[in-house]
Amino acid sequence: MGYALLMTSSLSGKWVLITGASSGFGAAAARAFAAEGANLLLGARRVDRLEKIAGEIRQPGASRALDVASTASVEKFVEWARAKTARVDVLINNAGGAHGLDPVASGRDEDWETMFQTNVLGLLRVTRAVLPLMANNPGSSILNIGSIAGHTAYEGGAVYCAAKAAERKITQALRLELNGTGIRVGSLDPGLAETEFSTVRFKGDEARARKVYQGIHPLTAEDIAETLVWMASRPPHVNIDEMLIKPTDQAAIHKVFRRPIPS
Repeated sequence: MGYALLMTSSLSGKWVLITGASSGFGAAAARAFAAEGANLLLGARRVDRLEKIAGEIRQPGASRALDVASTASVEKFVEWARAKTARVDVLINNAGGAHGLDPVASGRDEDWETMFQTNVLGLLRVTRAVLPLMANNPGSSILNIGSIAGHTAYEGGAVYCAAKAAERKITQALRLELNGTGIRVGSLDPGLAETEFSTVRFKGDEARARKVYQGIHPLTAEDIAETLVWMASRPPHVNIDEMLIKPTDQAAIHKVFRRPIPS
């Protein structure tokens, strides 16, 4: 047995709070951190799916309803978390997503508002509420899920790109504000990753969603989860400020290699 296998994971016994944990990156992260021996605090709106994830990782009491668009919901969730633990070691702000691919000229208020409520204001609400549980805990981590869209704009993505650009700036500001506390702050910014992202963006149109990934080998939710575990398990003096992660087939947001689809 190799030396690495004999070592106890640095995440064993740690408390990890994940928003948007009912599917995609959040669900995969729950599984990955649980495999490292971490204690999970999982929040999402879809409680039935959330409870299923908690059952899979054998932590049946690890989940509670959470709507990051509601301050009251966030506060109730953190009150529940506080009853379980006096500290949070890793906060993963994952809840978010894109809604629609319309140009600004035909965009809809409800889509715009949802994207800012979840990707921006939700991140702020959760972080504000959880920070007291991270005080006096050097080496703890706030990991925010960003996007390649926060780096480069594209047609039809004005509001989602703006929201993810805001996530980058919030992350950078937090790092400055928390300097000296030992709390680490980082952003993980994926490119094309095949989850429910496109299905949500296209309002349940599965055929349109599948076309986004046709002919390429996209990232998976597990790729992102593995990277989050790596970021959180660095030595306490190491902070991964920002990581842009893309599939090999994606050289840039508009430059994607696609293989021919068999007829």
